[in-house]
Amino acid sequence: MDTRDMHERLPEAMRQAVDDFGHHLARVDNRSAHTVRAYLGDVISLLDHAVRHDVTSLGDLDLGLLRGWLAARMRDGAARTSQARRATAARVFTAWAFRTERIGTDPGAHLTSPRAHRTLPTVLRADQATALIEGARAERPQTEAEMIDEAGRRRDEAPNDGPDAIALRDRAVLELLYATGVRVSELCGLDRADLDESRRLVRVFGKGAKERAVPYGLPAQKALDDYLRHSRPQLAGEERDGEGRSGEGRSGEGKGRAKAGGGKAGGDALFLGVKGGRLQQTVVRRIVDAAAREAGLPHTSPHDLRHSAATHLLDGGADLRAVQELLGHSSLSSTQIYTHVSTERLRAAFKQAHPRA
Repeated sequence: MDTRDMHERLPEAMRQAVDDFGHHLARVDNRSAHTVRAYLGDVISLLDHAVRHDVTSLGDLDLGLLRGWLAARMRDGAARTSQARRATAARVFTAWAFRTERIGTDPGAHLTSPRAHRTLPTVLRADQATALIEGARAERPQTEAEMIDEAGRRRDEAPNDGPDAIALRDRAVLELLYATGVRVSELCGLDRADLDESRRLVRVFGKGAKERAVPYGLPAQKALDDYLRHSRPQLAGEERDGEGRSGEGRSGEGKGRAKAGGGKAGGDALFLGVKGGRLQQTVVRRIVDAAAREAGLPHTSPHDLRHSAATHLLDGGADLRAVQELLGHSSLSSTQIYTHVSTERLRAAFKQAHPRA
């Protein structure tokens, strides 16, 4: 049974609570659309489990029921990371229900999360990151697969907007991703007004609509300048017959302002797609992967560039708190994973090079 069917099967009071909780997450807590979907799916699963155990009122939820729900999901083979998210969703929901006087006590206050197994992130070496960025081609792609642009057209059949317009944009995207370590959703949600070229700063709205200013270096400045002067005007002129902007303006997920859901016109966006609308996250992922293949590297994602930027900052002596602020992490523990990456790289170098390793 899918989530929608489970939602419809819930008692009316529970359905209304789920709907109100989703509104609270999106409008009050400024959670991203992805987080709202995940939390609502978890809460609906919890309440469906409760109904199956003859609990039809929110006031009858207790700690044993919450633990039983998690145990049932574990028996279904759920990953520990998924279990940790489910426990968090349950705690957030019961705390909200308690605050809004839907329940008299908060059973989730004593619910512990399974300790998630954290794998070390994929990190490029500094020379690999350089090769990925500088190896981005300036000419039109040649393979059949690469001849199809993000609009679904063959590039040789697309309007002639200059052979370098897409390449200049892609180079600027790669430079800014690596220079700042921003999330792909944050990059796609950037407006031109967010770029402070005189101080080489970009204003980023991250998770929970938290604003931060992130610096970028001279290579990114040069790539952005080339893109804004020679590429973006051509891409903005691609819009014809009203198509494009509304269709490509859905990339900035989780930004907490209108452009997060694509409501703002592509003309405000920093990065544009071939139809003049806001660049989509899926296109950015293809840009990064294509550049990695061109450089002879394995599959690489925008988040891998974020991991790499953070690790290279720490390798270069940056303060952990400063890296936390640059990445927009709410918890220092999220940033500390990169210290483990640096330690593992050091250990590997030691084992390879030291005569008594």
